[in-house]
Amino acid sequence: MGRKGTPGPHGEAADADTDGEAEAGQAAAAGAGAQEAEAWPPGAGPGPPLWRLPEELLLLICSYLDSQALGRLGQVSRRLQRFTSRDLLWRPIARACLNSGFTRHGTDLVTNIPVKERVKVSQNWRRGRCRQGTLLKWRRNLMPWMQLEGGCLYLSQAEDIHAYQLCPDGSSLRRRPLAIFSGHEEDVCRFVLASSHVVSGGGDGKIGLHKINGTFSIKFSAHEQEVNCVDCQGGVIVSGSRDRTAKVWSLSSSQLGQCLHTIQTEDRVWSIAISPLLSGQLMTHLGRDFHRGAGVLDVLYETPSTLLSCGYDTYIRYWDIRTSSQKCVMEWEEPHDSALYCVQSDGNHMLASGSSYYGVVRLWDRRQKGCLHAFSLSSPTSSPVYCLRFSTTHLYAAVASALHVLDFKTP
Repeated sequence: MGRKGTPGPHGEAADADTDGEAEAGQAAAAGAGAQEAEAWPPGAGPGPPLWRLPEELLLLICSYLDSQALGRLGQVSRRLQRFTSRDLLWRPIARACLNSGFTRHGTDLVTNIPVKERVKVSQNWRRGRCRQGTLLKWRRNLMPWMQLEGGCLYLSQAEDIHAYQLCPDGSSLRRRPLAIFSGHEEDVCRFVLASSHVVSGGGDGKIGLHKINGTFSIKFSAHEQEVNCVDCQGGVIVSGSRDRTAKVWSLSSSQLGQCLHTIQTEDRVWSIAISPLLSGQLMTHLGRDFHRGAGVLDVLYETPSTLLSCGYDTYIRYWDIRTSSQKCVMEWEEPHDSALYCVQSDGNHMLASGSSYYGVVRLWDRRQKGCLHAFSLSSPTSSPVYCLRFSTTHLYAAVASALHVLDFKTP
């Protein structure tokens, strides 16, 4: 029936793409012939020995197979194909793969897609197989920010934020925006989606609040200089500015626009994030002995105690504040000494980063030190990748004058 599965390089499962891998003789060796197997359901009397086994024992045997052996076994008959396609068998394999939709703790984030299909697509991420395309272009050089939620992509365009509907294939979008959120007098710097609102910070020093599925919209003065970053969670807004302050605001209508707390910093604030614990207090300062100007350009919580950061000093850092807030647990260096503008995680093994030179997107396997793959986005200028987001099948990257897509589902 196959051999006991062994992990592939970097701890991942072997390739799940079984097309053309098993010849007729190998398929016959994996079990009884297709016609004979179809005729005997599990638990029946005379028939193929495989089907005489209790289902629990058959599941146990199949759990020792790697993805390649499972795929070959599924080619024996339609019944075995259905049996070996169960999510229960593929889930342990998927948890060892890149960007398969499972967090480190085993939570399935993409329950609407069969696990076997996600494992197949994961091999394209690991091998760097994708098809590049351009979704949008614009004439002015901007510093766009982006959010991805469900089937919608939100993209800042100068002083506005546009919401686009992605097409079902994920590789294209409807050019006419579903909605446009306006109100800033200068370019939007950052924005987040929270509590059915779009919360934005702009170069005019104001914070904007827009109801996603409604007409409610308001803005208020927040800082003396531009609002470089915002975050929102649990009815609380935090903002950071070039004026060297971070501020805490309430999302409630009775206190909207009233600053609850101000944190003075030694330098401009480029990025900010609220802990999922939502304590309302400044928890700690990360790191020490950083060079002046080596700012953190993006920070991302993975769990209440672990987070990722990247910035001008060319490193991605992984922090666990349960062990130390002064020294990171792991770090990965950008090989071409480029500042890193953004970082994203699948919550498990894969990281993606956007570099400041030549529009380079890099994929990382956090189980190894070096970069896994690099993709240079076609651009007339050597624009940084200001923002990126990804699903289990596509990666979207925004540069100064275009929005690009990397399609890993149909490379």
